[in-house]
Amino acid sequence: MVVLNKIYTRTGDKGDTALSDGSRVAKHDPRVEAYGTVDELNATLGLCRLHAAGRMADRLSVIQNDLFDLGADLARPDMAADDKAGHPVLRIIDPQVTRLEAEIDEMNADLQPLRSFILPGGSVLSAHLHLSRTVARRAERRATELAAGGDVNGSAVRYLNRLSDWLFVAARQANGGGSEDILWVPGASR
Repeated sequence: MVVLNKIYTRTGDKGDTALSDGSRVAKHDPRVEAYGTVDELNATLGLCRLHAAGRMADRLSVIQNDLFDLGADLARPDMAADDKAGHPVLRIIDPQVTRLEAEIDEMNADLQPLRSFILPGGSVLSAHLHLSRTVARRAERRATELAAGGDVNGSAVRYLNRLSDWLFVAARQANGGGSEDILWVPGASR
């Protein structure tokens, strides 16, 4: 359980921050950039939930919780030290990725196949889901950049990849099952 009695600590006033293992890095460190982008993604999903109801709202709530797990995962730099941590280490696991895949398949089953790219927009919820999708893609880019030079859980990267697909399909669902999607018309303004 997390207990926060004091919100400011002044420990980062010189531009560094602590990772979950206690090590300190610059606030612009690629690891901080990766989990910071996941945090930004979570905030955009909070906006989505303002416009979602029922099953969509429930699923978004689960994803928001997953994203806190993902942030904790990315904040821990040494996967080899997990067994020596002295406490359970929170990592994204493949069943979380598989759950997203099952939900994508379920949502997509009701949609007509795309015959064109679609423009972000339509309903308010769909527009917010598309914004979240682009932030998820950026978080994935940050995580893969981090993975190229460091220790990153492969399931975390797969989760972000799948989540952007989930958000795309959810945005179509939020547009009347795709009937209100705004289609891209190549060269329309020429």
